[in-house]
Amino acid sequence: MNKQSTEIQTARVAVDTVVFSVFDGALHVLLISVNRPPHYKNMNGLPGGLMTMKETSDEAVRRHLSGKIGLFHLYFEQLYTFTAIHRDKRNRVVAIAHLGLVTESEAKGVAREGGRWVPVLEVGQLAYDHNEILNTAVLRLAGKLLYTNIVRHLLPKKFTLTELQKVYEIIRNETFDKRNFRKKILSMNIIKDTHEMQTGVANRPASLFTFTGTKVTEIPLISSI
Repeated sequence: MNKQSTEIQTARVAVDTVVFSVFDGALHVLLISVNRPPHYKNMNGLPGGLMTMKETSDEAVRRHLSGKIGLFHLYFEQLYTFTAIHRDKRNRVVAIAHLGLVTESEAKGVAREGGRWVPVLEVGQLAYDHNEILNTAVLRLAGKLLYTNIVRHLLPKKFTLTELQKVYEIIRNETFDKRNFRKKILSMNIIKDTHEMQTGVANRPASLFTFTGTKVTEIPLISSI
């Protein structure tokens, strides 16, 4: 009589990172080429890959982003764990997804290293379950704008209130009243006036602001602006 095998088959663990940046009036996502025939031929996908036995998910994120597209500096946090059995048609792979943010200047540097920035609304079909991961990240980012200062990682060190409002409007896909937005943001003490002005602009230069503190923290809920 054959003994039934008691060996447990295990899944592989991967990390995938949705890296966002805001420029040219749109929310962009960082994509790379995926060519894994026969299931995934010449497609776009999110940067990522398998974890090793001796690294954390954060370490794996840094390794894949720096090694594949030359992205060394960014803010990122865990987004969600995707465990659908057939999310990868080749093997049983569980993905720990992450949400990452870079400024416009940082995004331009990545574009020279092989990554491609695509407006979120123009992404099309991605490899694996990366469309689901992307959609989850878009909703998470839009939500976190209302109760954290995470937007700090999408703006340069010094910025105008107009630039700040524009980022909110692009990600939230809504228009805010200028006066109400400024009153609300300034009342939360998450930004401060640098007492410097814009330079090199054709119109009247605007005041430059910067974020207080150095970390992403929770703020009073922005229920309406």
